[in-house]
Amino acid sequence: MLKVWGRVNSINVQKVLWALEELKVPYERTDAGMAFGVVNEPFYKKMNPNSRIPTIDDDGFILWESNAIVRYLAAKHGAGTLCPSDPKQRADSDRWMDWASNHIGPVITPVFWGLIRTPADKRNMAQITADAEKTGQQFQVLEQGLDGKDYVAGKSFTMGDIIVGVYVYRWYGLDVKHPTLPRVEAYYARLQQRPAFQKHIMKPLT
Repeated sequence: MLKVWGRVNSINVQKVLWALEELKVPYERTDAGMAFGVVNEPFYKKMNPNSRIPTIDDDGFILWESNAIVRYLAAKHGAGTLCPSDPKQRADSDRWMDWASNHIGPVITPVFWGLIRTPADKRNMAQITADAEKTGQQFQVLEQGLDGKDYVAGKSFTMGDIIVGVYVYRWYGLDVKHPTLPRVEAYYARLQQRPAFQKHIMKPLT
């Protein structure tokens, strides 16, 4: 059975768990990272020398980096669905995965850490507000990209929506000013109807 290492409140682990749930792939998960430790133990560093989460073991095939794991799972278990068979749609889905990680991740992470994992008396609210504004500006790109689409790569849900979707949930879960983005809000509503999203993503931010 496929094995996953990582704690459930990690956004990167959530990507993998959401993908596994969509694909109905059975797995075993072991808590790792932050308070759970494990990542600096020799056996883990042998699998993942970065000492980060998640890491998977699929019948002896070890893989780390959450986006790579989602792509692998989609290709193996969701060819033609999560991993589109059409090269253009697959490239579109891939593009949004990279966009979310490269453009949303760096600006939303300081907001998340500032509001969720920093005591109130130690928060730099000016910096948090500035980073939240930058995040809202980046989501304007998604607003434009969803024009005429239900999901990031067209009418069907693909692996790209998993990577974008975890950040959309985190964005609307943060107590900051959100610009009006009708397409993103409708997209978020569609994601909330998915049982796998409800199970693995719609959790309190911690």
